[in-house]
Parts: sequence; C-alpha cells; structure tokens
Amino acid sequence: MPIQTVQKVLVIGRTGQVAQALGHRGAGRVVNMGRPKLDLRNADSLMRAIDRHSPGVVINAAGFTRVDQAEAEPAEAERLNVEGPRTLALACRRAGIPLIHMSTDCVFDGTLARPYRPDDAPRPLSIYGRTKLQGELAVADALDRHVVVRVSWVFSQYAANFVRTMLSLARSREQVTVVSDQVGCPTYAPALADGLLAIADGLCADHFSQWGTYHLAGSGETDRASLARAVFDISRLHGGVSATVDGVLTADYPTPASRPLNARLDMSLTEDVFGIRMPPWREGLAATVPELLRQLGSD
Repeated sequence: MPIQTVQKVLVIGRTGQVAQALGHRGAGRVVNMGRPKLDLRNADSLMRAIDRHSPGVVINAAGFTRVDQAEAEPAEAERLNVEGPRTLALACRRAGIPLIHMSTDCVFDGTLARPYRPDDAPRPLSIYGRTKLQGELAVADALDRHVVVRVSWVFSQYAANFVRTMLSLARSREQVTVVSDQVGCPTYAPALADGLLAIADGLCADHFSQWGTYHLAGSGETDRASLARAVFDISRLHGGVSATVDGVLTADYPTPASRPLNARLDMSLTEDVFGIRMPPWREGLAATVPELLRQLGSD
C-alpha cells in the first residue's frame, strides 16, 4: 500500500499499538504526542500542539482501551473516550483541520450473520463500547470534517495485545483457555497505520467530501481460539513457546465486559473511497510472533 508523504500528521497518543505503529510507518511525517505534554482532555494543550506542529491532519489514537476495566471505571472511560475526543474535535475545528478518530468493533452487539458495514445500527454490549460510540457521536457533532475509523482485533509487536498475551501465558502454562465462538478480522497494527496514513492523504485531497465512518480491518477472519493456535504454530516454527488451546464458548467463560460474538468489519466502503486493501492477517502474524519471541526472551 503506497504512502504519499504529503501532509504532516499529528498523532494523539505515544504508547499504544496504533500510535507506535504510526510513528514507525510514518517516520518523517508523523509527530506523536501524549501525556504529560499533551492531554486529550485539555483544550489548551491540544491547541498548543496543533499550533506548534501545523499538521494537515490529526489522528486520535488515544483513549481508554482496557475493555474489562472500563466496567469498573466508567467515569474515566467516559472522560477519555467521550469528553477527550469532543475536546479534540473542537480544537481541530478551530484550527480548520480534519480529524481521524479511532473507534472499535465493540460498538456492535455481534448478532448479525455477516460482517458489519459502517451504516449498520450500533448496539454496544459494554461500557467500553458505549463510550466509544458516544465518542464517535461527539466528534461528529463537533466537527464536520471528520472520519471515524473502526478497527478490529489489533495486534503487533507493540504494547499489550492478544498475541503477546498468548505467548506470555505459554511461558508458564501447557494449556490456555480461549473462546472459540468470537469471530473477527485480526488487524496488524503496521498495516493499519499504512491504511490510516493513506486515509489522511485522501482527506487532504482537493474537494474531498466523503466524511463519515469507515472500517479498517485485516483481510480474512478467524475465531479467537484458532488465532491462538496460529500464534503457537508460528512460534514452534521459530523454536518458541507453545501451548495447547482449549476452546470454550463465551457463555462458559464470563468476563466483566461482554464482547460481540461477530466482530467482523466490512471494508467495502473503505476500498471504494480510498482504494485501501488490507493484507491478510496471517502475514502480519508471521512478522509479529518472531519479534515478540525476541522481546519476551530478553525480559
């Protein structure tokens, strides 16, 4: 996926998977900023960052992403996922620049039998999903020139994610229990970053007018248990850790937050408007596992 180095991009966030991937894939054009220098909820710090760097586009890759913890900290989730994005959108409106706001498959309830399109009715099952949906609406209300990008099952060599967790567990367990009835489109964070930068370039094109909500997820689909098995298959090829995967139903594996059984996202609109085709998730997994093995081996 070619990236045209046209506009400087200010990324809100420094330590998350997508923020780190954007910093690496967009080296030379991406500026990452986060706390303590920049606070998503502080309008003055946002305007100072925008004035200092004069970006062509802002990407919000920050927020409260701990799905289960949001159930115990709803107020903090709302501050970071609703109030923060609203404040950022208003800052972008004052500066006259567009905003790409990251969202999630968790805005859906997962009951459809097909991948979700951007115009399907959202029905979040969790506080995390509810606050992310409210954040989408807050951004749309505050800023006309916005794009919401929903993503699914992000993984990479950066930060905390499902693949890292599986490899970490296998260091001390011979068997791991993983749900087998949650289906999604695993998304490699560096490929996601490429897609976001391509969208950023599209927003800066003359006469762009197709503002709104899009989906950006890896090509192909799988369930959580099968994804875990794929992780261990690759790990064994590289002499790494492995474990047996015990697949269970979500109903038999309760967690504080409910998750959609169907987290698949339809990419058709994104392909039509921006010409983006995401690579198969297995390609990203093949690149991620060896790097995580190296990192875990040095811990």
